[in-house]
Amino acid sequence: MWVKLCCLLLYFLALFVLARVFEAVAWYESGFLATQLVDPVALSFRKLRTILECRGLGHSGLPEKKDVRELVEKSGDLMEGELYSALKEEEASESVSSTNFSGEMHFYELVEDTKDGIWLVQVIANDRSPLVGKVHWEKMVKKVSRFGIRTGTFNCSSDPRYCRRRGWLKSTLIMSVPQTSTSKGKVMLKEYSGRRVEVEHIFKWITAHAASRIKTIYNSEHLKEEWNRSDQYRVKIYLFASLDQPPAFFSALSVKFTGRVEFIFVNVENWDNKSYMAEIGIYKTPSYILRTPEGMYRYGNNTGEFISLRAMDSFLRSLQPEVNDLFVLSLVLVNLMAWMDLFITQGATIKRFVVLISTLGTYNSLLIISWLPVLGFLQLPYLDSFYEYSLKLFRYSNTTTLASWVRADWMFYSSHPALFLSTYLGHGLLIDYFEKKRRRNSNADEVNANNLEWLSSLWDWYTSYLFHPIASFQHFPFDSDWDEDPDLFLERLAFPDLWLHPLIPTDYIKNLPMWRFKCLGIHSDEEMLETFQDSESDSDSENKEVFSSEKEGSEDDELLGPHGCGAGSCLRASPHCQREPCGHGTSSCSSHGAAGGAEPDWSAWPSEMLHCTECVVCLENFSSGCLLMGLPCGHVFHQNCIVLWLAGGRHCCPVCRWPSYKKKQAYAQPQPAWGPVQL
Repeated sequence: MWVKLCCLLLYFLALFVLARVFEAVAWYESGFLATQLVDPVALSFRKLRTILECRGLGHSGLPEKKDVRELVEKSGDLMEGELYSALKEEEASESVSSTNFSGEMHFYELVEDTKDGIWLVQVIANDRSPLVGKVHWEKMVKKVSRFGIRTGTFNCSSDPRYCRRRGWLKSTLIMSVPQTSTSKGKVMLKEYSGRRVEVEHIFKWITAHAASRIKTIYNSEHLKEEWNRSDQYRVKIYLFASLDQPPAFFSALSVKFTGRVEFIFVNVENWDNKSYMAEIGIYKTPSYILRTPEGMYRYGNNTGEFISLRAMDSFLRSLQPEVNDLFVLSLVLVNLMAWMDLFITQGATIKRFVVLISTLGTYNSLLIISWLPVLGFLQLPYLDSFYEYSLKLFRYSNTTTLASWVRADWMFYSSHPALFLSTYLGHGLLIDYFEKKRRRNSNADEVNANNLEWLSSLWDWYTSYLFHPIASFQHFPFDSDWDEDPDLFLERLAFPDLWLHPLIPTDYIKNLPMWRFKCLGIHSDEEMLETFQDSESDSDSENKEVFSSEKEGSEDDELLGPHGCGAGSCLRASPHCQREPCGHGTSSCSSHGAAGGAEPDWSAWPSEMLHCTECVVCLENFSSGCLLMGLPCGHVFHQNCIVLWLAGGRHCCPVCRWPSYKKKQAYAQPQPAWGPVQL
């Protein structure tokens, strides 16, 4: 996770540097920067009209270029970046979608239940033609969509009862605007009553109703009273301008930030005394002033602060964000970080996408789960002070020059999604290259694995996990409270050999204890041969006695392994081993493997291992100097014999069937009945 987070931060740093490079290239080629002011006198009539349309000011009654230029100057300073964005938006002939309502519930969910937006709906009555024709309606949809106004069409033929109840007996236009200045307030529906159905007249009607929600100040006394008043709004934005009504983008933002930011329009067109404006620091008009508890901030002085809906929307969202804004931001960051797994993971292509899907599901689930308690805590009343301090921190940090650069870069890359995706892909390929180069020296098989090999290993793992008991993959030895597993014996009793063996790694074999078999004395070959014959006859007679005693034993003794404990010569130290040692422990050393008359050197054996002199896998006695290996149950074998046994998939002891990867508790030796008597 931390690797992906570092890669994502490195990617954001690369985007920041790349944006500065683009600014330097644009300045070198054209000689100006995006924050440089533009003189409206040098612009053509078409460009001036484009700027007015983007700001939402009507210009239908202004046929001369001089009047259009003065209106642009009255609405705010023009920068090169805003001019470029406006011209690019006009050239892009993208079709804006409009909603077709299917009935009353659909209309209620989208229009009447939406508390922070403006809707323009064309109602088509039964057997009537629409009020606005198709061509004009498409122009209207494109014009109002710049300011976040959503559009739709309601055909009364789909729900005539609802139209009769509403009184929509003829085709008309309906505008939905929040009625109050509080968040999530009631919605007011207004019907267009004008006779002219041109696009400009309808747009004036929309902007007039939207501007009516903004508090307007017409004199300095009213401004002084409003400036010094403290109310529920912590953030206020003032527009000082000589206009009849505020621009459409300003009115649309007032609806969007209902309950968070208060929008105030100060009309200074007919003011004779502007002394109070100089007292509060307003020396020029038009000016966009942000008033916060921390002080006053002049909008438009930093990078990317254009007089447009999109630029001011990103600025206000960074200062006064909603919980939904923070959730969307965290969702984008988490998914960008999760997609880094596609390039960090090495191996087959299918493996990369499987890991990516798993990471996406895990990260998004954890994000949603972590947001649930946060939403619950924010609703507690005693956390209001924490919420206010958090907003104060946002306001302090997002009014800096660095924050303005970040907002400008966000608007640039979001308007060029192809550039954003290509840079992300290039960054991911670089990460893939360096990660592949780093892993090639350590694990070449993983890097060079193909899709078929990885799918085969995935299927083996899945079937083992699905059909077999979960085995402990920890290295031996280890301490656990679940060393004694009674379910293992019951499962083996019910299904002795009908289950599939689970896929268990063989890494634990190298951790099993190993040592050399040694004898204490060395004798001649004749004595060794004689001793061997005597011990063989003794072992045969004792095996017969053990066999006869087994027939008379209980049914539990039948659960022992195929070789029992008598095949070797182990001491009684296991709960599955209920017989006396063959040869009484030490005499068997002189039978086959040790030199004649010699005894095994038991001091070299691990304390938890059982003393024996024969390997039940190959049925050969231990010879002096041979390499032995012990299992967790205590039984001992030739190292080569038991490794071949375990590597063949039989991960259990050949004698007692105890799992070879699982530690077994030590068995306590019983005290003899004739022990010392306390006097």
